[in-house]
Amino acid sequence: MARQPNFLVVLVDDLRFDEFGAGGHPYMKTPHIDRIAREGALFERAFHTTPICSPNRASILTGQYASRHGIIDNVARDAASHRLPNYHLQLQRLGYETAHIGKWHMGNDGAPRPGYDHWVSFDGHGQLTNPKLNEHGRYVQHTGYITDILNAMAAEFVGRRHEKPWSLFLAHKAVHPDAEQAADGTLAVTGYVPAGRHERLYEGCVFPKKPNMLSPGEVVKQKPAWAEAFEIKRTERSQKLLKPIHSGEQEEIRLRAAMMASVDEGVGMLCDALERTGQLDNTLILFLGDNGYFFGEHGLGPERRFAYEEGIRAPFIARYPKRIKARSRVRNLVICQDIAPTLVQLAGGKPEAQVQGRSLLPLLSGKRAGWRKSILIEYWAENAMPWLIGMSYKAVRTDRHKYIRWINRGRNGELDELYDLERDPHELANLARRPAHRALRERLRGELRRLHVEAAGI
Repeated sequence: MARQPNFLVVLVDDLRFDEFGAGGHPYMKTPHIDRIAREGALFERAFHTTPICSPNRASILTGQYASRHGIIDNVARDAASHRLPNYHLQLQRLGYETAHIGKWHMGNDGAPRPGYDHWVSFDGHGQLTNPKLNEHGRYVQHTGYITDILNAMAAEFVGRRHEKPWSLFLAHKAVHPDAEQAADGTLAVTGYVPAGRHERLYEGCVFPKKPNMLSPGEVVKQKPAWAEAFEIKRTERSQKLLKPIHSGEQEEIRLRAAMMASVDEGVGMLCDALERTGQLDNTLILFLGDNGYFFGEHGLGPERRFAYEEGIRAPFIARYPKRIKARSRVRNLVICQDIAPTLVQLAGGKPEAQVQGRSLLPLLSGKRAGWRKSILIEYWAENAMPWLIGMSYKAVRTDRHKYIRWINRGRNGELDELYDLERDPHELANLARRPAHRALRERLRGELRRLHVEAAGI
């Protein structure tokens, strides 16, 4: 049997697809992350199918849609997260040493989950400074900045001597602001905190305005489903939640970029440890985010939950020279559920029957015939932000089009949305009610029904 590769997955919280250097950020410097893209592959159209933390993390680990694994929101689902068919369980059976270091956030319980030989996590969202970490079931108080602490722990793990191939899932708290979450999912947000050495990084830098960064009044002309939500968002209670994170301001974007500096340093530390121990080229390194984020596109922010491109597209890059050519670009529709079957197949196993994603190995070898032509996006409204109540939807995204079906808004689909992404990449012109696009709308409705039945296993 060929030597099994190691697996290093680096997950960043709330990182949008263009929020690193190689992804197109106008001023952020991420040389170590960019190295992964330069020496590996950048997936240009990778997506989160439920663009919110807990459901998407469960989808990464299980290879399943949220409607199948059942983690459908950020409410405390501690018990359910102990029962997930996590791909690390199968890797253990294939002879791997497995580790989780960092944010779990499927339930507020940071205690060890099945499938891991090595465990470091924290309750809920954790704290950016002086965190209390659960290390193998015992809480330990630490001093310092959490990204630096997690980086050091991860570098120590990959750099030590291993008798088996290993799989490490490093899940950063960055770039999420400090926040406390109640059992019902509501948040008390206190703000972004970069490491002290990066506090003034990128001062004065400006993220350019995009065509879809519009006022709520302009947005609802094409997206009437948002009218009530925008009214609620203007209330004093809502504004109190938004002020601490500089929502919709250049300072929010700058602070997030400054927080990424520590993440990038950690990627450099990991690569150094792998090179020093001769493991680099036998390790698949995968870097991604757990959902997207809006910087004011479509009048949205700090949301990440919605089916416009900024919410669902993922930063997704991978390095493994034995299977991935340097400077590769993949434009096929990829979803986070594809990670689990890819790693299991590389480990010498066969993805189990419950896995709904597809191995990426055929794409990476140039065999793209028969690949998926559409993906399902689904979201169940929750209480995290008061203006989100009732904003449930299901959507289908194809190579060219997107159709969004609002579940609790309007009647008979009168508020639904349809976009031609080739002609309208910023999703400004809603075609859903235009007679000339009726046949397209009905075809996409049918495709949405098919995907929903397939995902839920109905």
